[in-house]
Amino acid sequence: MLALTGVGVAAAASAPRVSAGAQAEAAAAQTLRGLTLEQKVGQLFVTWVNGKTADEVNPKNQADFGVDTPAQVIQKYHLGGVIYFNNDSRDNFDDPVQVAKLSNGLQKAAIGSGAHIPLQIGADQEGGTVTRMGAPATEFPNAMAISAGRDTARATKAATILGHELRAVGINQDFAPDSDVNSNPVNPVIGVRSFAGQPGLASDFVTAEVKGYQDSDFPTKTVAATAKHFPGHGAAPTDSHTGLPRIDSTEDQWRATDVPPFKAAIKAGIDSIMTAHIQFPSLDPSLEPATLSKPIVTGKLRNELGYNGVVITDSLEMQGVRQMHSDAEIPVLALKAGVDQLLMPVHLDVAINSVLNAVKSGDIPMQRIDQSVLRVLKLKFERGILFSPFVDPNRVMKTVGTPANLKTAQDIADRGITAIANDAGLLPLKQKPATALVTGWGVSTTATLAQKLTAHGTAATAYPTGQAPTDAQIAQAVANAKNVDLVVVLTNNIGGFPLQTKLLDALQATGKPVVAVAAQIPYDAGYPTTVKTWLATYGYITPTLEALAKVVLGETKPVGKLPVDIPAGADVHTVKYPFGHGLTW
Repeated sequence: MLALTGVGVAAAASAPRVSAGAQAEAAAAQTLRGLTLEQKVGQLFVTWVNGKTADEVNPKNQADFGVDTPAQVIQKYHLGGVIYFNNDSRDNFDDPVQVAKLSNGLQKAAIGSGAHIPLQIGADQEGGTVTRMGAPATEFPNAMAISAGRDTARATKAATILGHELRAVGINQDFAPDSDVNSNPVNPVIGVRSFAGQPGLASDFVTAEVKGYQDSDFPTKTVAATAKHFPGHGAAPTDSHTGLPRIDSTEDQWRATDVPPFKAAIKAGIDSIMTAHIQFPSLDPSLEPATLSKPIVTGKLRNELGYNGVVITDSLEMQGVRQMHSDAEIPVLALKAGVDQLLMPVHLDVAINSVLNAVKSGDIPMQRIDQSVLRVLKLKFERGILFSPFVDPNRVMKTVGTPANLKTAQDIADRGITAIANDAGLLPLKQKPATALVTGWGVSTTATLAQKLTAHGTAATAYPTGQAPTDAQIAQAVANAKNVDLVVVLTNNIGGFPLQTKLLDALQATGKPVVAVAAQIPYDAGYPTTVKTWLATYGYITPTLEALAKVVLGETKPVGKLPVDIPAGADVHTVKYPFGHGLTW
């Protein structure tokens, strides 16, 4: 198969980006002709594997797939792609060099058997909250923190670095950027993953990041970007991981708010778009989840917006797509809707066999399968995956987590800190405090911020109280505050955990200087409290907490501007701090 991709390979390797023209079409068509039905269908599936090497015997693979090793999973199903994770149940990450070796092993398994086609290897590396490859790789803030800095050139640089570091370890697809407009302040799953609550700003930063991911270098050094979650998850009132959200925006509201970032991504040449498991009655009155909706995927995304690239589902493990149909029906309905790739079906055997049976029975025409396989192969050609699937483990650390990259990440984090309220004129502090208490949400966040403050000359201690502080914890925090010069309180989702305001008010009543910090969603600053000083960080990765420490101690000035309106607490119709607000001194 690799010989087939010799069509235009020299040109592909030497151009910043391969045209979606004759070379890619010819290579994809020629490769398609040599595939069996089973191999074609395999190209449409992307799943997890269990293990940190391709040959690791892991009992979870036997339970999930009926084979022992990640390599055998690839070989059994002729898979088109895999997705890496770093959680307790599915952990593919130890360190960047190990990941590179895993990627090479999986590519060897794919090329050496079945369809002989290299894999798309993907990860959710949005930055901030959704990060799969952490330190020593470069860690960037959440999307909303980046847009708070109002510098699209820096966003492009962040995506460039993320993409280069991923590709260095063999990951050639990033399921980013999040292209949702966070129009609902109580959205439980998007929030700071979104660039903005306003479509114009979100579109600008989506464009900037697509450019960085895809167009910053030769295709063999960049990654396929994925705009998500179409038709837009930003107004959702619930989490599609655990239920099926319904968005009741009108079609006109959808066009005005949710569409622009996806149009921007398409205009920028986005390689793939991920669907959302949401109901959107104004777009499809049948109430099918968007992932399974032909009016949405084919009618809106394909026909109206003119997108002809790869469409991939969000994870088919999520409850949002499993409410109305069986696990056997879901992949068939998704393909009928116009989707190309099926991500993480719960039971891979069931999903693949259901598609095979649908093709054999005529329920899904072979032409429909070929259409999707061609899109997948074309992406693999254009992104340099077909002709350059392997990476050099010995060169990984020359790209990943370099001092220059880490410096860029810190610079971007510094620009995101936003001063929302300074009603008592507390900041900048008249003099650096000798001691400080860091309390509120998060064991690791309070500890890390205390370490950062201490490193900058203020001896700080941490006393975490969590999101729902008890009366005893509040009393202890108050007692601790009496012995310090400054109190910093981290909050996270006051709307869902209102006892945090009780902690804030109790600490303010001590008479000590109190700085409240919305450590995730900035909407916390809108809730009623006696605290007069609010900062927003839009996340809590280490560079962000370093940036916060410098602002609190007066070493740097806040320059961030709100990417969203902050309502007056639970009154989402009253704006307390408007889009674009941000104090400095």
